[in-house]
Amino acid sequence: MFGISNRLASGKSRIGRVLVGFMVLGFLCLFVAGLAAAWAMRENQRHTDSVAHTYEVEVALDRVSVLVERGETTRRGFLLTGNQVYRDNYDRYTRDLPPAMARVTTLTSDNPRQRANVADLRTRLSDLLALRTRSFAMIDAGRRSAALIAFAEEASSQRLLGIRARMSAMLGEERRLLAIRDIDQRRSLQLFYTVLSIAGAILLVVAIVSLLTILRYTRDLASSRDQLNRLNGTLEEQVAERTADLSRANEEIQRFAYIVSHDLRSPLVNVMGFTAELDSATVPLGELIDRVEERAPDLLTNDMRLAAREDLPEAIKFIRTSTQKMDRLINAILKLSREGRRVIAPEPLDIAAIADTAIAAMRQVIDDRGATVTVERPMPTLNSDRFAVEQILSNLVENATKYLQPGRPGRITVSATRMRERVVIAVADNGRGIDPRDHQRIFDLFRRSGAQDQPGEGIGLAHVRALAYRLGGTIDVASRLGEGATFRLNLPATFQNSQDSNA
Repeated sequence: MFGISNRLASGKSRIGRVLVGFMVLGFLCLFVAGLAAAWAMRENQRHTDSVAHTYEVEVALDRVSVLVERGETTRRGFLLTGNQVYRDNYDRYTRDLPPAMARVTTLTSDNPRQRANVADLRTRLSDLLALRTRSFAMIDAGRRSAALIAFAEEASSQRLLGIRARMSAMLGEERRLLAIRDIDQRRSLQLFYTVLSIAGAILLVVAIVSLLTILRYTRDLASSRDQLNRLNGTLEEQVAERTADLSRANEEIQRFAYIVSHDLRSPLVNVMGFTAELDSATVPLGELIDRVEERAPDLLTNDMRLAAREDLPEAIKFIRTSTQKMDRLINAILKLSREGRRVIAPEPLDIAAIADTAIAAMRQVIDDRGATVTVERPMPTLNSDRFAVEQILSNLVENATKYLQPGRPGRITVSATRMRERVVIAVADNGRGIDPRDHQRIFDLFRRSGAQDQPGEGIGLAHVRALAYRLGGTIDVASRLGEGATFRLNLPATFQNSQDSNA
């Protein structure tokens, strides 16, 4: 008997260390995978911006090309026919050309090669426009024949070919840059998938080893249980001794949960404290950035500015959100472990009065959510632990008000019936309901059902079930989606302490 207890104690310590280590490793893998995903998204966005920029340059160059070609066509039409429509169109295309070139200049200002190409293109366009201006000046002076002769002798076609070649070179430069960026994106994606694969493999190994560890511990527990069953047919003293050992083992398991949660809290507090210090440090850092930006802006890059004003505060906010969630989960585990050690104190209870008290405590929340809670009377008497029953009813009523069906006034009913030596307390609502596949999992710790649009960590119903078990009862649910839910708490009419009955 003592050997079983010793094995449980040593196994608890060993498995606790293993599981905590694997939990930390898994969290690190998830953190690295998250960083890799954020980096890949940033790289993908940069590539998308580059592609969009290339298309903008192409469109701008096409616009300049169209204006130049149409300007030459209308000039020739006016020289040959003297039709004023050609002259008007030429003037319009000529007016539109400078804004189009300004657009090209703006889009390509970040590339030294393109700036050189733009400068050469402007020179060629200036020479071409000068020729066109001389042609129209001759015509305006009544020298059409001289204008036609000059037109036949000028090298405008060669100038157009040079302009086209320069714009083709600019398009080629943009496509060259796009090809380089495509290669960089493929490399970044390959690195991202490599990181994800490694993280996934580590997580898989962690999951398998954790599962094997738990299975081994479960087999040890099963073996201990079998030994207890084999010893069950011996003397009455041995039965009492085994019962005492089992009670101690249960207490050790509860202490184990408490110790694990307590040990997790210590590094979590450190993380929260250092995060607060980092958050405080962002204020003087921001002030420093402001002073540098005011007094020496050439020392400050855009990446530095974004890192100080956006990236760092956003990262601190993410860490704080994660640590706060972990803190709530640890508090829930500690609460459950403490509840398991609390001494049950049975007394005669008025279930209706307890329900009224629970409803009054959350009256403001019930009214804010537009719900109506009814307590059906009369109710049978119950001899059990007041604090535990109050907590169960409070959790069930609060859950019913939390998951109401939108557009339908909430109606919640609390009732109780006597069934032989047991009392069944029911909390029924007309809310959104629960998928039948989730009827069991909602009572598991940290498990929830349906849309996760309400605050909570999946702790309340697990706590309710733990309390029901301690009172010698059970809890179940009957529900269908869209048709509300009814939670049934089945308790002995008179609580019997196992130690008292053994005595």
